[in-house]
Amino acid sequence: MSETRSVGPVSAMRAHFDQPIRLKCGATVPQYDLAYETYGTLNAAKTNPGRTCNALNAPITVRGYNPTTRKT
Repeated sequence: MSETRSVGPVSAMRAHFDQPIRLKCGATVPQYDLAYETYGTLNAAKTNPGRTCNALNAPITVRGYNPTTRKT
C-alpha cells in the first residue's frame, strides 16, 4: 500500500440514531448507526465540506488507511 496517496491513518466515528427512518421502498429501519470520517478544518464560511457515500455495509475508508490492516 502506498501511503503517499493517503491522508494517513483514520478511524471511523459513529453516530447512533434511535429514530426510525423510512426508505424509498417503503421499509422502515427502526434504528441505525451512521459511520463517518472527517478531514481538515471547516472554514469560517462553512463552504468547504464534502460528502462521499460508500457501501452501506463495508468497512471502507474514503481517503485514509486502516491502521490495523494497512488497507486503503
